[in-house]
Amino acid sequence: MSQLNQQELQNLRHLIGAHDTAYEKMQAYLQNCTDPEVKSYFQKSAQDAQKTKQQLMSFLN
Repeated sequence: MSQLNQQELQNLRHLIGAHDTAYEKMQAYLQNCTDPEVKSYFQKSAQDAQKTKQQLMSFLN
């Protein structure tokens, strides 16, 4: 893979941060939720955000 330029690196950093924030929010919502269906939605959303963050971080290697 080719080297990332400064703009791409900055965009990647922004996307990783956004997915990390989404993960943290979904985890917080999950902790405060009682409805099993809604809880399941937040759990899947948190997992998806974490997975995407990890995929984005792989571009840094």
